[in-house]
Amino acid sequence: MRTVRPVTELRCSARACSRPAAFAMLWNNPRVHTPERRKVWLACDDHRTYLHEYLQLRGLLKDDVPVDEIPAGAG
Repeated sequence: MRTVRPVTELRCSARACSRPAAFAMLWNNPRVHTPERRKVWLACDDHRTYLHEYLQLRGLLKDDVPVDEIPAGAG
């Protein structure tokens, strides 16, 4: 049986990055998700702009907030 360890620190979602996350990109793909649904990508200081622009250029970004302001139910 596999043991699942609790998350103790949020990590950046950028490929190959394991830095602590400071920001959350709240996004939604309207072709897949209901309008109120919010998915979350986490970003460290170094990747915040990249992840923000990636989602914004595709029309998916809804909000960019500090990790301590991630809404309940987002994910």
